[in-house]
Amino acid sequence: MPKPDITPGAPCWIDLMTSDPEKAKNFYTELFGWTYETGDEEKYGGYIMAFKNGQSVAGLMKNDGQSGYPDVWTTYLRVDDIDATTQAAANSGGQIFMPPMEVPEQGKMAMIGDAGGAAVGVWEFGGHTGFQLAAEPGSPAWHEIFTRDYPSTVKFYQDVFGWDTDVMSDTDEFKYTTLGAGENAKAGIMDVSSFLPESIPAHWRIYFAVENADAAIEKTTALGGQVVQPAEDTPFGRVATLTDPTGAMFLIVQELPQQ
Repeated sequence: MPKPDITPGAPCWIDLMTSDPEKAKNFYTELFGWTYETGDEEKYGGYIMAFKNGQSVAGLMKNDGQSGYPDVWTTYLRVDDIDATTQAAANSGGQIFMPPMEVPEQGKMAMIGDAGGAAVGVWEFGGHTGFQLAAEPGSPAWHEIFTRDYPSTVKFYQDVFGWDTDVMSDTDEFKYTTLGAGENAKAGIMDVSSFLPESIPAHWRIYFAVENADAAIEKTTALGGQVVQPAEDTPFGRVATLTDPTGAMFLIVQELPQQ
């Protein structure tokens, strides 16, 4: 497979903040077939790179509990000018959780909150140019935002990240906008104001491609993970929502035969 075409504004990387890196590594190895390399402690804080078939797909880092955040998967969006992007985010109703910082020889990163409150990473390419595999089993397949403030969130990503959006659905029951259209879509924004419990903040969700969703669910529970939403067939594949053994949420999607 050729490396994914990661255009500015599109998801380019994901990583997991985990309270138990060894347990997480074992879980995702068993579930997705990942292998790992641990970065230099002094230079990269022991950041762990995950690979599928030798191609980078994700990162893992230790959650020491000081941030107050639970274990969580984060999506990063590619930008050409991280300083301008973070300033634009602040000017467009967003928040800067972590200002731009240089990662030696790899690029620059920041963490922001969008206009609806969802946290998202920002990455300016250096030596690290994002995931080398996507939409293949064991790699990230889709990224979407659950937001209660749908119009403001759509406008935020248009204004701050230059998203060329397409309205996939605009009914009272289902409002969904994508970055790009049809098969070229790279991420989505979903209006969840009518059903997301107040206790759950707006958030990005990451889907991983799997060959068999039901087998992946069985393996997840055997490895100490949990099922949040059981598998169901959707127009986009067979989808389930799961957590890993320390509670980080993710989704899986199995491609279904075309009807």
